Amino acid sequence: MPKGSVAVTAERCKGCGFCVEFCPTHVLELSNAFNAKGYHPPHMINAEKCSGCNLCGMYCPDFAIFGYRFPDAKSQKKEA
Repeated sequence: MPKGSVAVTAERCKGCGFCVEFCPTHVLELSNAFNAKGYHPPHMINAEKCSGCNLCGMYCPDFAIFGYRFPDAKSQKKEA
């Protein structure tokens, strides 16, 4: 089960590839599709390996991507 995921705003992306290059779990690659500006935005591959660390978002100069972690089921049970 994946621990996190990423959200991509494809129209902000300029296809620099920083998110792909610096992803520690190698879950991103540049898409074959184009956005309105003619760039290839990233998409997830191997989504089950995503840790939600947000390194992709920290390196993105255009704030086009960010990672997030899923709520931990164990911590939710403790709160209830």
